[in-house]
Amino acid sequence: REVGAGVFVRRYQFFDQDIVAVVGDGELLVVDTRTTYRQADELQADLRALTPVPWRVVVSTHEHYDHTFGNGRFRGCAIWGHERCATRMLERGEAARRKLAAEIPELADELTEVEIVPPDHTFAEAAQIHVGGRRVELSYHGRGHTDNDIAVRIPDASVVLLGDLIEQGAPPSFGDSYPVEWPETLGRILPSIAAGVAVVPGHGDVVDRAFVEAQAAELAALADLARAIHAGELGHDDAAARAPFGGQAAQTALRRGVAQLAGTLD
Repeated sequence: REVGAGVFVRRYQFFDQDIVAVVGDGELLVVDTRTTYRQADELQADLRALTPVPWRVVVSTHEHYDHTFGNGRFRGCAIWGHERCATRMLERGEAARRKLAAEIPELADELTEVEIVPPDHTFAEAAQIHVGGRRVELSYHGRGHTDNDIAVRIPDASVVLLGDLIEQGAPPSFGDSYPVEWPETLGRILPSIAAGVAVVPGHGDVVDRAFVEAQAAELAALADLARAIHAGELGHDDAAARAPFGGQAAQTALRRGVAQLAGTLD
């Protein structure tokens, strides 16, 4: 699906994941590379069906395996990401591989061939890439889904990619999250999202500014509930019953939010 001039999104059934290609003059930028080499090979076949233009740049929106374990298939490209994305992949990549192989045994054999390839071009706050004459802006706005999520903006196409800082069609993933800061992070991104801009999440359908505002409000409500638990004003179960998203997502978010307020998250 072309969501902006020369910006294409493919929504893959596995994890309902969105992968983005930005086509420039004579070269291509790819945002995220999927979970296994087989999946990365499928991605490359789809890119080749889209355009004969070679891929030259990869952007990793954050450290998680479903966004980075295909990086090894894109060796020779400049791989961009936040500086902590590279650090976390080296620290946690092997543990993530083992955990995923245990959770999805049918992927175990495929995962053995994956080499953990972190970004080799990193930044702390902001960077600009020029791909085939097009400017792509990378920016870090604070902790949220992880401590290394970035936004990717393609100004000439009115498209913003937010990775897993937002999620459409399912609750956000809170396993490595910073729930108290997450809504504030989205709040810092919102000024760069004008009406009419296409916003691509890491998973689910393409959304707009109104969706981001609504999800930021839900995350703010979760953060307020975590503060109430931390202050002794509300029990965990009562807070979970009131929490947006519900179920295990709310339970995990509240636990991590309280731990964050207690200063026990790194």
